[in-house]
Amino acid sequence: MAKTKFRPLHDRVVVKRITAEEKSKGGIIIPDSAKEKPSEGQVTAVGPGGRDEAGKLIPIDIKVGDKVLFGKWSGTEIKLDGEELLIMKESDIMGVIA
Repeated sequence: MAKTKFRPLHDRVVVKRITAEEKSKGGIIIPDSAKEKPSEGQVTAVGPGGRDEAGKLIPIDIKVGDKVLFGKWSGTEIKLDGEELLIMKESDIMGVIA
């Protein structure tokens, strides 16, 4: 089966969540029902950028492959080819992890 290609529009970014730790720092195994969804992910696709009042394109600072932090309730969850992804605006991203 061919993989679906998806290109976000404007200043939107597609992020794949990075899975949370299976164990706590103390060694306790955390069940799936008690895990919080991670607010860290990897960028898989980036739109061309937003536009200012004059219609000039403002490029996005984030690129594919960047590891980013975002708010707990940021973005819209979608499922594409069986993979859970988030679509969010660039402004929802708090920063890039170096």
